[in-house]
Amino acid sequence: MLSTLLEIQRLKRLERTGWTLRGQPPGTESVAAHSYGVAVAAMLLADEISARGIEIDTAMLLRLAVMHDWAEARLGDMPRTGGEYFGAEARQLAERAAFDDIVRGLGTQIEKSYSSLHEDYEQRASLEARLVKAADVVDLLVQALAFERAGVRGLDEFWEGVDERYFQLEGVAGEVVGEVMRLLLEAHVEVTGKP
Repeated sequence: MLSTLLEIQRLKRLERTGWTLRGQPPGTESVAAHSYGVAVAAMLLADEISARGIEIDTAMLLRLAVMHDWAEARLGDMPRTGGEYFGAEARQLAERAAFDDIVRGLGTQIEKSYSSLHEDYEQRASLEARLVKAADVVDLLVQALAFERAGVRGLDEFWEGVDERYFQLEGVAGEVVGEVMRLLLEAHVEVTGKP
């Protein structure tokens, strides 16, 4: 357990590369801070969906949110543009190997459980995994909006196609995520004057 805890500590200091590449100063946001935001967004989305009558495995959802970026402790935070050079398959294989190495030593049962959760997230197999992916984007946009409200400009690329994002969420879950995305986009337009 100690080796996993020590590796995950790196995420507290690991910068989110996207902000750095756009001229934001060091310390703008760490991977761990982002993971916290994803967990909060996922929890709020799940609570709203549950309030509308759809059952969500909240424990699973929060586990997925907390561990979704653990592989970055070994691989770093690769921006979306970096993935274009490596390709999605190579990136997924590297993340799978890094994740499995990080959880190695936790005991066979826990290793299998965590590896299964990570695979679920990568494949978006469950409703919970798809909600965490939506929460990942929600947290990114909330951070972009906070920067824009503080006067940062030049973040338009983060908003491109927001109204068309599809997270493989149907029914109530799709409605809730769609509502949140529309609210974020409206707030962005209000701050910047641009869609």
